[in-house]
Amino acid sequence: MDKNFHKVLPKEVVAKFNVDLSRIEKIPEATMQDLEWADGIVMGSPTRYGNITGQLKFFLDQTRDLWLKGALYGKPVGFFTEAATIHGGHESTILTMSAYAYHQGMVIVPLGYGIKEISTTTTGGSPYGPSHLGSMKNLDDNEKVIARFMGKRITEVARKLRC
Repeated sequence: MDKNFHKVLPKEVVAKFNVDLSRIEKIPEATMQDLEWADGIVMGSPTRYGNITGQLKFFLDQTRDLWLKGALYGKPVGFFTEAATIHGGHESTILTMSAYAYHQGMVIVPLGYGIKEISTTTTGGSPYGPSHLGSMKNLDDNEKVIARFMGKRITEVARKLRC
């Protein structure tokens, strides 16, 4: 979640999220420079009506200069999300994020069915990427395995592309 979400949403909406803002303020935010120096990128967004948040969209809309110089071209990228319900838009949110990567010429790294948890999870995660069932407070064991697998996949692909 973007730590500045409380600055762009009405106070009554922020109150409904029941989020400890002091914890969010401590989370570092990615910058354009981070996108440029990283060998691989994993980005995520909570689901908002099957789409990415406005905050992430705003951030990605600022990558024009990176696009002009091809700074992200060929860079591996993966995606993750969270939705309140199992059918709340997990996959459509990941697909929405991937449209950005296509325009940048990035190498989209899906999970496929590389681990059994993709087929057995009852909460979150799919061949598209890790996800979390937001009605549950914490990640379950399958969600953790799937998320770690994404990190491993991105790392492996980034290493192969650097050779």
